Formats: sequence, C-alpha cells, structure tokens
Amino acid sequence: MAADDVVIAVNVSNDIVTARQAGLELAAKLGFSLSDRTMIATAISEVARNITSYAGTGAIHLGVQERDGRRSMVVQAKDNGPGIPDIPRAMEDGFSTGRGLGLGLPGAKRLMDGMLIDSQPGHGTLVEMWKWVPTGA
Repeated sequence: MAADDVVIAVNVSNDIVTARQAGLELAAKLGFSLSDRTMIATAISEVARNITSYAGTGAIHLGVQERDGRRSMVVQAKDNGPGIPDIPRAMEDGFSTGRGLGLGLPGAKRLMDGMLIDSQPGHGTLVEMWKWVPTGA
C-alpha cells in the first residue's frame, strides 16, 4: 500500500458520502477535470452503495497505480458478502437482484477507463476500476 492510499470502511449509508468525498479529493489532487472528478465520485458512490445494499460491510480503497501502462487513479471496492453468481448478467443494464435500477456496475464501468470484477459466491467481491491520470498532471 502506497503512502497516499486511502481506505474507507463502508458499513452504513453515510460511509458512501465519505468514500465519494475522499475520491473527489484524490481526483482533484491528481489534476482531473471537474467532469472527470464527478464521474469518478459517481462511480465510487455506485460501488459503495452495492456494498451497503448487498454485502452489508466492506471497504473502498483509493490509490494511484499503473494500469495498462499508464498512471491511474484506482478504486477498489471489497466486501465479504454473498458474491455475484453471474458477473456477465450483473453487467447488463437493467439487471438487478435488489430493488435498484440495475445501473450500478454497468454505469460505473462506463464512467471509468477500466473495470475488473472478481467474485466467488459465498466469498465476497472485489470490484476494481480505474481512470487514467490526465497527461501533464
């Protein structure tokens, strides 16, 4: 874990706001535009909301790492919840196992430059997404 990395525990709905704010602060520090900061914060909100809605508790980890050979702001959402039994289905717009609109994961993916999901039913989920840091920032 790098010195600038931030970890936010996500246990209650107010933690979604805390994670979103931490993401906005890191994105601003990295030189992202206002529109990119808004997209990053929205994506963080979506994955943090999934933690409170489906897993109960988890954490959001924010940092800067290389992705696809480029410096990137990386967001990892990790939980020990029930897992996602069918990841391709979960990535379809409109699919939801809860009361949501089914826009969370696919919406977050569209807002970022990349996303990976590792989930095993009964063993939790790791959603990793990233946005490339602007050139010259």
